[in-house]
Amino acid sequence: MVKFNSQKIITNLQEKFSKTSTNTDIPNVKVGQNVKIGVKIKEGDRERIQFFEGIIMSKNGSALNSTITVRKVLQGVAVERIFLIHSPRVASIKILRSSKVRRSKLYYLRNLRDKASRLKQKFN
Repeated sequence: MVKFNSQKIITNLQEKFSKTSTNTDIPNVKVGQNVKIGVKIKEGDRERIQFFEGIIMSKNGSALNSTITVRKVLQGVAVERIFLIHSPRVASIKILRSSKVRRSKLYYLRNLRDKASRLKQKFN
């Protein structure tokens, strides 16, 4: 009788799957960075890329399941969107600028308005 270690088999499958499905052209993003994310949108039989530009408020998960929450304010209305970084829908991520932050989650930006919600820029 042969015993199978199911946990070992599952981890091997996860590693093989993660190697094939990760986006390698995605930069290392951090909380506090302004980013421009290109999202593939399908309209009928055509596909186009729509850009979502904002600041990264939080980063969750690890490896293949990592997500980022991006917030932008347009005409006084704030929009937050969660992106799965390694999703096939995410075409590109471009880092526009970095900011000095001392927290891992920037949820306090929700309560600030206009100029108060600005972050200090970090120069490399």
